[in-house]
Amino acid sequence: MKTAIERLARAMAILGGIVMVALVLLTCVSVFGRGLNSMGHSGWLTSLSQSFADGLIASGVGPVTGDFELVEAGIAFSIFAFLPICQLYAGHATVDVFTSRLSGKANAWLIAFWDVVLTLVIWLITWRLCAGLLDKMGNGETTFLLQFPIWWAYGASFVAAAVASVTALYCSVGRVSYAATGRTILPESGADAT
Repeated sequence: MKTAIERLARAMAILGGIVMVALVLLTCVSVFGRGLNSMGHSGWLTSLSQSFADGLIASGVGPVTGDFELVEAGIAFSIFAFLPICQLYAGHATVDVFTSRLSGKANAWLIAFWDVVLTLVIWLITWRLCAGLLDKMGNGETTFLLQFPIWWAYGASFVAAAVASVTALYCSVGRVSYAATGRTILPESGADAT
């Protein structure tokens, strides 16, 4: 089970990373196009060469239409796609100023408690994301510029959140088991080294 969860979490993180890189490239192309379009309309370029400025504008160079709609949907997916690997390796930010003096057993139980709380929160978010997905599918809402159905972004995010929910449940069981028995079913991480 550990290997399957680990592979699933890694696959989601890689997919989230690919989407994130694509969004960065999309943003760069859009900003570059917007800059070239502005340059074509600038007074200094038209005074330098009106024909070059007209040719630049006529080429259709400009920002990518609907770039912010794609970035909005892609970032939401990426956040949920990175969540499983972060949960599996206890990569969330922790503040252990007050708990550093506790015993290893007490810290293990504290980590297990907060892991269960986080799992419940992730399950709640996944449930509400599913409700939003069903609502968006039912009302046929689309984005303003690209006119793609909004439920597509909800659907992609829901799949990633579902993987995060399964991973979170596995991690909660693993952290409670570690606190109770001292044996772990989770990969080694900073939080487990207490």
